[in-house]
Amino acid sequence: MDMERNDAVYTEYVAILKRELVSAMGCTEPIAVAYCAAKARSILGKMPVSTELIVSGNIIKNVKSVIVPNTDGARGLEAAAGIGIVAGKEELGLEVLSQVTSEDKAAFAAWMKEECFQVRQAEDGRLLSITVRLKDEDGKTAVAQITDAHDRIVYLEKNGEVLLDRRTAANAEKEVGNKDAGLTVAGICEFAAMADIRDVQEILDRQISYNCAISAEGLKGNYGANIGKVLLKNNADCAKTRAKARAAAGSDARMNGCELPVVINSGSGNQGITASLPVIEYAETLGCSREELYRALIVSNLLSVHIKSGIGCLSAYCGAVSAGASAGAGIAWLQGGRLEEIAHTIVNALAVTSGIVCDGAKASCAAKIAIAVDAGILGYEMFRMGQQFYGGDGIISDGVEATIRNIGRLGHDGMKETDREILNIMTCVD
Repeated sequence: MDMERNDAVYTEYVAILKRELVSAMGCTEPIAVAYCAAKARSILGKMPVSTELIVSGNIIKNVKSVIVPNTDGARGLEAAAGIGIVAGKEELGLEVLSQVTSEDKAAFAAWMKEECFQVRQAEDGRLLSITVRLKDEDGKTAVAQITDAHDRIVYLEKNGEVLLDRRTAANAEKEVGNKDAGLTVAGICEFAAMADIRDVQEILDRQISYNCAISAEGLKGNYGANIGKVLLKNNADCAKTRAKARAAAGSDARMNGCELPVVINSGSGNQGITASLPVIEYAETLGCSREELYRALIVSNLLSVHIKSGIGCLSAYCGAVSAGASAGAGIAWLQGGRLEEIAHTIVNALAVTSGIVCDGAKASCAAKIAIAVDAGILGYEMFRMGQQFYGGDGIISDGVEATIRNIGRLGHDGMKETDREILNIMTCVD
């Protein structure tokens, strides 16, 4: 490719990292609901007496079981919308709940006892769709809608007057864009090797700081099933175990109400945690320089975006799979691996864990992360010992890009019925 630092491809790779690696507090689906609700309340200008939530099936699935930050342990769509209405700061985007006070929490608890919620599933066919309709005691109304990305407001309305409308297909494509934007495994490796670290250092430093902090909190506190602690208890002297444990602990905390922010990847905090913390652990273990860590994180983060892009923002395909494979590639980079090693790492890892389904955000995500990271590291270890999976082995095709396309097809198209059935099971529909 012979990438240059001033060419369009280089600029786009930098833009992808800046666009995808943003900070968020709490699981991104309930936070998106809180953000949308806070936006609607700001338009209404006062507290509503009724709230209608119209959300896609994947939002229902991913909000049902996860604890919403700053709610003293509340779960579900009503809690996410409620805290956003009562105390959310819509100007903070995906950190909408980061400034909730103890007084706000008390007000939220009292208001939730009185508020009337209506919830129904959206029928617009979108994977990510959230509409919040509010009404006050005088009959005045406000509407806010998010689609296609967790922080993408596409429609605003006050008392029947349209304030903003970006819902058309043409506008949606323009606003969301193609987050993959021509990424290839070869291009990612070339970019990682020659990038001017100053172009991405700020966002990578934030990722290291935020994600390490929430991992440390997960290992210190009591969150969910404490998967990180379980892993360390059994084998703390093993670098692979520590890498899995640090990633799992971050998810332990995040899925169970921790109020620390994370830097996300592909719209997911769990994917941001998975793509970064194992690489950070191996860099510390191997004594790598800060610059070596930055370049390995570039590899892991961009590969995670690349693999996830074909799957879509939400799916029945577990997002930790792509991030775990990418973490394995980042670890390979730290140990001198380049395109050949990384391509084989990705293919080997995806061959192992592509059957993991997403049944919503909850405590068990931490265990799935541990499994995905293990597969990523195994993928690299296989290559180092001269072993690999070959094209024709299941969904694996010749070449890493063909295999990535297969994964996108599986997650986006092949698992649509699986997604519906998972939602039916979770909502007790026979």
